[in-house]
Amino acid sequence: MDAEERRLWSHDHTFGQDVRRAGESRTLWVILLTAVMMVVEIAAGIIYGSMALLADGLHMASHTAALGISFFAYIYARRNAADPRFSFGTGKVNALGGFTGALLLALFALGMVWESCDRLISPVTIAYDQAILVAILGLVVNGVSVFILGGGEGGESGHGHSHSHSHSHSHSHSHAHSHGPGDDGERHGDQNLRSAYLHVLADALTSLLAIFALLGAKYYGLQWMDPLMGIVGAFLVARWSVGLLRTTSHVLLDHQVGDLRLEAVREAIEKHDETFVTDLHVWSIGPDIYAAEIMIVARTPLPPHRYKDLVPEHTNIVHLTCEVHARGGD
Repeated sequence: MDAEERRLWSHDHTFGQDVRRAGESRTLWVILLTAVMMVVEIAAGIIYGSMALLADGLHMASHTAALGISFFAYIYARRNAADPRFSFGTGKVNALGGFTGALLLALFALGMVWESCDRLISPVTIAYDQAILVAILGLVVNGVSVFILGGGEGGESGHGHSHSHSHSHSHSHSHAHSHGPGDDGERHGDQNLRSAYLHVLADALTSLLAIFALLGAKYYGLQWMDPLMGIVGAFLVARWSVGLLRTTSHVLLDHQVGDLRLEAVREAIEKHDETFVTDLHVWSIGPDIYAAEIMIVARTPLPPHRYKDLVPEHTNIVHLTCEVHARGGD
């Protein structure tokens, strides 16, 4: 095979990861807003003695750090998408950023619980009017962030490059268009943008808890509600952290996708007479893109690219390895 022929058969493995995603700009704006409000709430919580307000500020601090990691992941993945050291492109950098941010959130949740318990044991005087005003301002900022990330859970279409291998080492290359995620309910989309969207919703809820606690303490003398809401806020952060850890670890550990996506692939291939899928693995390699390994046994085997063409586009499989065997006589 000469150099020109080799070039024609070769292909990259960027899978659209070199394209700037909408979530990158959205995340940067939310980072700036959250960082400013974080400083205001932490300072106000210390000055006015509100644990709920301080907890909300620390909550924002944790998410500012997590979003900062996510933003770095966007840039790193985009700039290194063509690096040959990444076998399937840099799509998993997205999940790694989310996983790291989730670990930070868990640590912040522990700190919030510690501080809240300390305030339950040793209450401090709270300047309620000022603390309530700052908490309301935080809620407004969170609302703006929710608006900015309003499309955070939408799918992004892209271009995929599929690659098939037969057992006899014949090759087939073709381009396909991915139109959306599979309908199995197991989305491995843009983890950074999705987590940012969820975290600002959690921030908004924590701000509401802070306002509720401060009002209860001011008008009904329920001062214990302030540190109690700090504990409730920590629980919310921890729950969000566990959920994100679960989702991102599935991507990082090449967890098998949901059954509906697998069945869509299996049924598309086995609809031909006496054709069976004996081994099927589909895993996420980036936001809403997947790789697959398929072993097929058929009475009359087709070329590998023919089986590749049967795979539904909505599965978003952009890299496919297909091993084909002839079925022996019965």
